[in-house]
Amino acid sequence: MSVNPELQGRVFPPAPPYLVGREKVREFSRAVFATNPINHDPEAARAAGYADVVAPPTFAVVVQEATLAQLLSEPGAGIDFSRVVHGDQRFSFSRPIVAGDELTATLTVASVKTLGGHSMVTAESNVVDAGGEHVVTATSTLVVRGDE
Repeated sequence: MSVNPELQGRVFPPAPPYLVGREKVREFSRAVFATNPINHDPEAARAAGYADVVAPPTFAVVVQEATLAQLLSEPGAGIDFSRVVHGDQRFSFSRPIVAGDELTATLTVASVKTLGGHSMVTAESNVVDAGGEHVVTATSTLVVRGDE
């Protein structure tokens, strides 16, 4: 079974809002070895001009995850999760993610390509804050392996 090419251009409903917690930012920062004080200490973050601790750039995948779950669970998409490998991940920020942000992500399937027996699905998750202002676009390319 191959990925349904009609997914290309599809926009999914916004995922439920994600409230960025200070402890989640600290935990993620420790996990990815982000040692800058602004990632851990609210006072250091405020001294640097932020309202609270600043998430490392890759934290955006935490917010993006709910949108990818929508795509992967879509009936008729033809995406067998057991055959998915992560091909690429990119981020385009308007500003850093900070503890206290309420973020909403909306996924668009940017492209569906077939290469040999494999499919590549590129999905863009546009993330906005509570005021509707762009924060980051997280772009993932998933490779769906074909039959061996």
